[in-house]
Amino acid sequence: MDAERRFSDKLADFLTDSFGTILFLEINVLWFGLWIVVNVGWIPGIIPFDPFPFGLLTMIVSLEAIALAIIVLISQNREAHIADMREEIDLQINVRAEQEITKILIMLDQIHDHLGLPAKDDAELMRMKQKTNLSLLEEELMREMGGHS
Repeated sequence: MDAERRFSDKLADFLTDSFGTILFLEINVLWFGLWIVVNVGWIPGIIPFDPFPFGLLTMIVSLEAIALAIIVLISQNREAHIADMREEIDLQINVRAEQEITKILIMLDQIHDHLGLPAKDDAELMRMKQKTNLSLLEEELMREMGGHS
């Protein structure tokens, strides 16, 4: 399955996995801390290259923030797409299970009749033996969603 994924998907996963770690936070803290220590002149013999108010550091941090925000958005979009696919699979499984259960109920009712057992007028059983109208369910769902938007 991994071979079927696009390079961009693999890259997005790699970046999300890499940047969403304590190690990445520690590297950033150390790097920016060292940057500040060097540029306030606390290390003798090293000439500050980005004196206070650290304009270059500000630009680098801003660019990093933009890149990280984009990576997070890409990751969220991918997760939403995966969730949508899983929901569709769940729906298909549930529809099939409902059809199978309905068929089993019909078969049990036929066995009941074949054995000559006394019949009960069970309205709920009669309703359960009816095939589910998926179009009607979809219309009801869309109506409910429209009412709550």
